[in-house]
Amino acid sequence: MSDLSGKHIVLGLTGGIACFKSAELCRGLVKAGAAVQVVMTEAAEQFITAVTMQALSNRPVYTSQWDAREDNNMPHINLSRQADAILLAPCSADFIARLAQGRADELLSLLCLARPADRVPLLLAPAMNREMWAHPATQRNLAQVAADGAHVLGVGSGDQACGETGDGRMLEADELVEELTALFQPKVLAGQRVLVTAGPTFEAMDPIRGITNHSSGKMGFAIARAAREAGAEVTLVAGPVALATPRGVRRVDVKSARQMLAATQADVDRADIFIATAAVADWRPATEADQKIKKDGTGDAPTIAFTENPDILATVAKSERAQRRELFCVGFAAESQDLANNAQAKRERKGIPLLVGNIGPLAFGQDDNQLLLVDAQGTRELPRASKLVLARHLVGEIARRQAAWKQ
Repeated sequence: MSDLSGKHIVLGLTGGIACFKSAELCRGLVKAGAAVQVVMTEAAEQFITAVTMQALSNRPVYTSQWDAREDNNMPHINLSRQADAILLAPCSADFIARLAQGRADELLSLLCLARPADRVPLLLAPAMNREMWAHPATQRNLAQVAADGAHVLGVGSGDQACGETGDGRMLEADELVEELTALFQPKVLAGQRVLVTAGPTFEAMDPIRGITNHSSGKMGFAIARAAREAGAEVTLVAGPVALATPRGVRRVDVKSARQMLAATQADVDRADIFIATAAVADWRPATEADQKIKKDGTGDAPTIAFTENPDILATVAKSERAQRRELFCVGFAAESQDLANNAQAKRERKGIPLLVGNIGPLAFGQDDNQLLLVDAQGTRELPRASKLVLARHLVGEIARRQAAWKQ
């Protein structure tokens, strides 16, 4: 099932060059399973046509409060009652001012005002010039609409159509789909602070070479996203991976196991839940050469001595907060065989309430996975699915188990 299956979204377009992004956004929402009803202001029609948005949404576009297609002549009532959410993208400075003042002199502002606020959330994706964004009037109006219950999603930074550079760009389509998807996820971790480690570590032999593993970080990044969707404040400590940071997640980049331990210890005292997803190298070269280790022409390989890396999960699990049951620790085990026995042995060795096992060669770099939940009572399998789907299931399990563990 797609993330937004069964959801009815009103997509409102106001005047701004960012309307060109709304076409991709509409397509993304439909692809995610949503039914999309587009409503455009007169100003929006100067930037993109209703014909384009109708073709992408597969629905007639509404532009006037006097639309004769409605039998009761009340599109502002009908459209707002049918919606699961209203997303304004782009939302101009002028329209933000309209919302702050409660104006209702055209269809889009009228249906925003008429929406049942207790069950139809209103999300704003602002888009404007950097000076307009920074203006005290705009910031004052944004604070007012937020106080009135709207979700202000913020803006991006970069090149603007006017030729200037700065804050005020509308968020990208995939970011907005991610925000809307997060809105509908159960907030089982509301108020919690979650620390996640993800990806491999890289242990340098010299300035050129090093030792690492096949972990892509996808599972850990999916867990960070799912925890944020569930209402948590999330910090993600990431090894060297090429993945985009999930929306709303604070990211700390590291390379080596020792750097990952330091970053973890810097944040773990604030955390309620620690999820050690990273595939940390067990060993590192005992010394790192200052220069590249070169072949000498003899055919003999250099002798490299190894030393054991710090055990991040065991270190955290033995901390006072974990022992006082103030910090719920979850570990991961990537095995190549005998998963259940190896994972249970690792859980007991680390002294943690929950360990998640998987077969590494079947998971590394893949978009899907299969997980085995291991605790003191035994094992439970989560069948193969996308890593994000599994992450959401796992977050729900963690929330339930943490509550019972604290009692």
